[in-house]
Amino acid sequence: MSEEADIKGWIFDLQRFSLEDGPGIRTTVFFKGCPLRCEWCHNPESQSPHPELLFSPDRCVFCRACVAVCRGAAHRFDAEGAHTLDRRQCQVCGRCAAICPARALQIAGREWTVREVIAEAERDEFYYRHSGGGVTLSGGEPLSQPAFALALLSACRDREWHTAIETCGEAPWTTLNRFVPLVSLFLYDFKESDPERHRRFTGVDNRRILANLERLNDAGAVISLRCPIIPGRNDRPDHFAAIAALAERLPAIRDVRLLPFHPLAASKLARLGRPNPFEELSFPPQAAVSAWRAAIQAGTSKPVR
Repeated sequence: MSEEADIKGWIFDLQRFSLEDGPGIRTTVFFKGCPLRCEWCHNPESQSPHPELLFSPDRCVFCRACVAVCRGAAHRFDAEGAHTLDRRQCQVCGRCAAICPARALQIAGREWTVREVIAEAERDEFYYRHSGGGVTLSGGEPLSQPAFALALLSACRDREWHTAIETCGEAPWTTLNRFVPLVSLFLYDFKESDPERHRRFTGVDNRRILANLERLNDAGAVISLRCPIIPGRNDRPDHFAAIAALAERLPAIRDVRLLPFHPLAASKLARLGRPNPFEELSFPPQAAVSAWRAAIQAGTSKPVR
């Protein structure tokens, strides 16, 4: 393996036997850091490029080991023994997570080398070969760590593995263009068709995202358009029509995949000590999802899944 194998990047999870992030059985590598701040993000621990402390007080066994090792006096136990965490004092050093016997404290994010990621992926090479699977880079946003992502994709290609990348497309084209020769499938997020609504929901408008999608199409990439649909945010007829029109106009888009809202982020937000803006929202009924799919399918000949 070349010297690129020692390039390091920040990852918050590596998931084996993934079935939702491209064809076949896959290994999905979740990158830390993202330029967007989607209200509905189901991986809120991915947004910051830095390590973060996850705290699950219901798992605490009240051993108080964290108090002994904490450099900032962030861990406290009241007279009844209840464990609280003062995040203003927390230095995210990881000492408490390393010593916690019940995993009530965990660090999201650590540095990996390309060599380490490939070693994990090689354990599942048999499944890639027999299922048409491979490795998917997800996040967060892999384009936010381009040197690491490119080196990892190059190592996968050296092994003739299928490669996929899930991206929001919010990056300079000079960066994204370097990925085209190394990526078998782009899982391209299309979150909102209206630029100002996109800014309101994610923190940035969608102009560069759409321009990069056009450029990927012209570069001959293979694209699956992935569309999160959030009740009360973007479940609108005009947005569905825009999704269909985009899919129909760009030959590189092979299909449209709906990602209906799910409340997975609720527990993660609680463990990060953040408020949940969708506390009252749950899984949309299947009838609604079917109606969304039908509305998009009416405007395009591409499969809507």
